[in-house]
Amino acid sequence: MLTIVHLDADTFPKGVVVPKPRLEHNWITYPFTDPEDRLERLKAADVAVTNKVVIDRELMAKLPRLKLIAITATGMNNVDLEAAKECGICVKNVAGYSSTCVPEHVLGMIFALKHSLMGWYRDQLSDRWVENKQFCYFDYPITDIRGSTLGIIGKGNLGTEVARLASAVGMNVIFAERAEASTCREGYLPFDDVLAKSDFISLHCPLTEETQNIINAAAINKMKKGAFLINTGRGPLVDENALVAALKCGQLGGAALDVMVKEPPEKGNVIMQAAKELPNLLITPHIAWASDSAIDTLLHKVRDNIETWIKEQQ
Repeated sequence: MLTIVHLDADTFPKGVVVPKPRLEHNWITYPFTDPEDRLERLKAADVAVTNKVVIDRELMAKLPRLKLIAITATGMNNVDLEAAKECGICVKNVAGYSSTCVPEHVLGMIFALKHSLMGWYRDQLSDRWVENKQFCYFDYPITDIRGSTLGIIGKGNLGTEVARLASAVGMNVIFAERAEASTCREGYLPFDDVLAKSDFISLHCPLTEETQNIINAAAINKMKKGAFLINTGRGPLVDENALVAALKCGQLGGAALDVMVKEPPEKGNVIMQAAKELPNLLITPHIAWASDSAIDTLLHKVRDNIETWIKEQQ
């Protein structure tokens, strides 16, 4: 009988029912798996189901029975794909499940930053409005979204949908060519031109050696003074120290991040410390992807991936 081991079920909300393959199998679930427990839990597995557990070459070499790694996400950075191919292990991920909720999250961040919603909200925790003599006050900037320019780095499914939503609220949208490119494809502008022209930069490119720290001190200094940065892609796309420095000196008008270099961030992380002080820094804990409908779609696609793989073996 096929044995399927789900290594990190707690990467989904409590109460979510994971749809199981519609065939005879033995499904074993663990809420969380520490590195030292991986081998013991997978040694009898034909299929590993995981979101973020690292499955590297050393581990795969000790798992001759393992034939499929079903990733409950799009990113596959946690799996050594070259080693999997050499070991005859199929790796399947899921794409396109968050094409509604991530762009909506980005749009929400745009509104929050342009209207200084974090600052106004924080004030109410300290009775700033209650103690005011007038019906309103003007501590934070409010500027129009309509007419501002959104520069998007990454023109895949998510970047394209963000562009559609932004255009619908009156933003001008431009796409950045790859930073290292010598020529521009149709529909793109040079990377540095996009940095210089944009009121917002939103990151939707994959994390590669070329894109790691693509938003660093040099890139930020090329941006329009007072511009905003949004990252719902991958944490290492941004140099966290450079970002905080730019926020504190006013080079950036604000930033909204759903991802960090290390997740969860360590206590004392420079971004998390800054978020306690700066009203123009908005942090969400890597949940832009996690609407109810997106999770349901994702898990059903994981089941489909497992069933498709089984049929391919017959």
